[in-house]
Order: sequence, then structure tokens, then C-alpha cells
Amino acid sequence: MRHLHLGKLLLVVFSLLLACTVSARKPIKTLLITGQNNHNWQVSHVVLKQILENSGRFDVDFAVSPGQGKDMSGFVLDFTPYQLVVLDYNGDSWPEETNRRFLEFVQTDGGVVIYHAADNAFSKWPEFNKICALGGWEGRNENAGPYVYWQDGKLIKDSSAGVGGSHGRQHEYVLNGRNKVHPIVKGLPVKWRHAQDELYDRMRGPGNIQDILYTAYSEKETNGSGREEPLVFTVTPVFSTRCSAMPVRRRKTTSPCNAPVSRFFCFAVPNGLLPAR
Repeated sequence: MRHLHLGKLLLVVFSLLLACTVSARKPIKTLLITGQNNHNWQVSHVVLKQILENSGRFDVDFAVSPGQGKDMSGFVLDFTPYQLVVLDYNGDSWPEETNRRFLEFVQTDGGVVIYHAADNAFSKWPEFNKICALGGWEGRNENAGPYVYWQDGKLIKDSSAGVGGSHGRQHEYVLNGRNKVHPIVKGLPVKWRHAQDELYDRMRGPGNIQDILYTAYSEKETNGSGREEPLVFTVTPVFSTRCSAMPVRRRKTTSPCNAPVSRFFCFAVPNGLLPAR
């Protein structure tokens, strides 16, 4: 859990680039929030910015929080200039005003990428957990929601007691495609080998998954769960608006805006950046 893995960065960015299919668009104005994490955020946020901006499709600003345990009251963010928020953050709670503005951003116009351990954050914030669908650590247990895993061709929601969030030792593993036609994964291999990395398992949460796109088997031999874990999926509506996944927009749309989520990141795109089904 304490090492930065280039594979995660590339997976995040590759998914972003797949979504941004119209090269004529102006760069997507992006706010990357960081400053606290159980991983090496001092490196990861710089690398994320470099990769995103090197694509020519993103213009990235930083919002760096005070350090852990410091006064957070002044960390009030303005999301209105941005189309996308990238969270490389796992730490102290934000001020209530920042929480309110973030939810308004997601409801109305914004995309969200939750990078790796950011899905550990804010375990007591219900709306944030709905945006992630699944999360881990930070005291999560059966009260956070069910375990969710793939078995016999379908998703299983398991409400048995137990902690949420774990991973075995780092290793290479195979991602197994579960949907060949979804626009997020169209053109990607049905099976592909991921570089050595953490395979998140035993994740819990609201479990509001709409389309399962990729799973991977967490082997007991690597101290994993022994289950086929959901790694990339879309999320059902978080708020009471028309769009089929976050970020949800109030204006009408001709195609759903679906958000892939993995154990490494939660990724959502503004409406219109995905091709129609």
C-alpha cells in the first residue's frame, strides 16, 4: 500500500484518453486535489499532471491541502472553473463548505477520477461512498455495505460481517472482460495481464454497480480473497437526476454517462465525452 506504481497511473490515464474521443475539444480543465495520503502523494500528483498534460487533452491545476492534523478550515475550494476533479487524496475531512461544493460539482457538470487510495477516504461520508460504490479500510465493515464480487456469471452482494478492504502481496494478474461492447472498453482486449501491483479485494460499500466491465481473480496463494473481484465497472445514478451514472447532469442527454471504477481508481467523465452505445 505504500509504493507508487506506474501501472496505476497509466491505467487511469489510458481510460481518460479513451473517454476523450474528440480531439478538437479544448483541453479539459482539471483540478487535482492532494496533500495527504498513505502513499507517496509528493510524487504521484506530479506524475499524474505530467501524463495528463502530455496528452494535450488536459490542463491541470493543483489544490494541496494542509498536512495531516493541521487546520483544514481554510481549505475551501472553488470547483466552478473545472470540468474534472482528480482525487489523489486520503486524509483529514474537508470543510463542510468544500464538501457541499464538491457534491454540487458532481451533480451538475463535473467529472471525477478517484486515484488508488482515494477510495479509502471519507468512510463516514455517505455521498462520497456512493460516488465510489466500493471502498476499503478506514474502519469500513458490514455497516458500510456488502462485499461485492463476481461468481457464476453475476455480481454477488454478500452482507456477511468483516472488514472492508485488503490486498495480498503484489503480483501480476489477468483482467477478465465482462462486457465487450460498452464504449468504455470497446477495442480493449477481453483478457490482458496487469503489471505487478496490488489487487484490491474484499471491498465494501453501497455497491451501486450498473455495468461490470473487468474482474480479476484474487488468488489465495498471494494472500488474496480467493474471489473474482470487480475492478472496472460503471455506477448507477448517485443523485436524483436523469443521467445514468455520475457525474450526473441536469440537462438532457442523448447517451448515458457511465463511470468506470476500479480498485485503483474511480473514474467518471463529463456528459458528452463518451461515445454513444
